[in-house]
Amino acid sequence: MPKITRTTAETLPLGTTLHHTTARNAAGTPLRARVNGKCRTWKTRPEEFRLPMKHGLRDYFYITEANAHEWELPPDTTD
Repeated sequence: MPKITRTTAETLPLGTTLHHTTARNAAGTPLRARVNGKCRTWKTRPEEFRLPMKHGLRDYFYITEANAHEWELPPDTTD
């Protein structure tokens, strides 16, 4: 399963589901979150990005270069 990188994050469409590599739900399945907006990048800091995500009804967070290694595409969306 491919990990999330800046180039991957820039191409993900709205609503794409991502899986966490270590966190699990109560049923033992990987924690899932979906893309909630456009990936933000900066010209002055080319290695940095911020991808807005949503988990559940009220939990919002960002995937950044610091935590991107913890997220991956589900196995059924790989080419």
